[in-house]
Amino acid sequence: MLFNSLDFAIFLPIVFILYWFVTQRNLKLQNALVVIASYVFYGWWDWRFLSLIVFSTLVDFTISKQLAKEERKRYRKMLLWSSIIVNLGFLGFFKYYNFFVDNFVQAFSFFGQSIQPNTLNIILPVGISFYTFQTLSYTIDMYKGKLELTKDIVAFSAFVSFFPQLVAGPIERATNLLPQFYKKREFNYAQAVDGMRQILWGLFKKVVIADNCAIYANEIFNNSADYSGSTLFMGALFFSFQIYGDFSGYSDIAIGTSRLFGFNLRQNFAFPYFSRDIAEFWRRWHISLSTWFRDYLYIPLGGSRGGTGMKVRNTFIIFIVSGFWHGANWTFIVWGALNAVFFLPLLLTKNNRNHIEVVAKNRYLPSLKETFHILITFGLTVLTWIFFRAENIEHAFQYILDLFKHPGSFLLPGVYLQYKTIIILLFFFIGIEWMGRKHQFAIEKIEYVFRYRWLRNAFYISLALVIFLNTGGKSQEFIYFQF
Repeated sequence: MLFNSLDFAIFLPIVFILYWFVTQRNLKLQNALVVIASYVFYGWWDWRFLSLIVFSTLVDFTISKQLAKEERKRYRKMLLWSSIIVNLGFLGFFKYYNFFVDNFVQAFSFFGQSIQPNTLNIILPVGISFYTFQTLSYTIDMYKGKLELTKDIVAFSAFVSFFPQLVAGPIERATNLLPQFYKKREFNYAQAVDGMRQILWGLFKKVVIADNCAIYANEIFNNSADYSGSTLFMGALFFSFQIYGDFSGYSDIAIGTSRLFGFNLRQNFAFPYFSRDIAEFWRRWHISLSTWFRDYLYIPLGGSRGGTGMKVRNTFIIFIVSGFWHGANWTFIVWGALNAVFFLPLLLTKNNRNHIEVVAKNRYLPSLKETFHILITFGLTVLTWIFFRAENIEHAFQYILDLFKHPGSFLLPGVYLQYKTIIILLFFFIGIEWMGRKHQFAIEKIEYVFRYRWLRNAFYISLALVIFLNTGGKSQEFIYFQF
């Protein structure tokens, strides 16, 4: 079920009414409703894959019960690794089986050997990368003693399958989300209104910004050999805003929907395109995944505590694994490696934490120096997104070569005028994001911009109207469903 579909527009009010008016008096029943609603939401794509969520839930619930009773270090490690192997085994099979088989064949072909492997027509279950990491966080934190055992299978099932963030995050930690299922929730009008605003802005990001940018990005990337350098630049630019609007839009809708039901999820995007260096970008982009890898991979490997060699090794590991998490294609691995290359100089010179506070915190506009750093960082990010979007490595390198083949074409105004509508939309979008950069989402404190209620209401209605006019009767899938 898509957030931007008629199905969800019908589904959400039904669940909301049942949640607050039928099951409110019974916490167990309320949690059970969350589980049922989540399974319906997920099963809307393919009910057969519900078995994977149920299996993952039962595996980690059972292992955690054993961890709570076991005191011997050796057996606790065995239990932990059982959870890791089972969860990553399922993820690896569905997501990477054919990738490894194909590369195995190519490796043998390089040495003149020909083999006929068995490849499978495997369908990637939607959201498996997200809920796998979510359940693993529970088992790992249980092993580390950061969590107490939950004996409530209903609450644990609701945590694993919570429908607002089930398919594309944020990847919630058990330490944050699971305890919220133990407490009685009271309807909070202000929180619900805030949630509706965040849903509205998320839909605007997805339907108006991402989906319109996708039209041009897909056309340019799919026919890149036919276009000039300036058009290829616009294609990379459009994809950069497509993936940001698409993914952060999903996170906004997920977080806003959660607020309607009395839950607080953590911010997943903190205006990353206003970052002043790559380190700041990665503190602001897909925060739930970045911090997951930091806490469960980077720090256990030694983090940045060791010598230069260890720092370089750990940085490349975390970025390459992050790239591989996104998909079974060498383009994602190169994308991760490039980000590691851009990040390492900051780490090695101890400048990776220079920009903790939001840019121009107490000013309306950035300084010239800040503007320059933002543009450089954004330019490097756009460059890496080319590998993320390209069909394969050859396509990515050819795209970049063609991008700079005819530099004179960048001076032709006609190239940009054909995209004037979407460019105007992007300037409006960037302006609103800039004004709201200090908050959880761009229009959270819109009253600072529109002092009068009627102006704010007019703004909300205008956003809703633009969203409706841009749907075109079709619901476009979110990019991260494929990851």
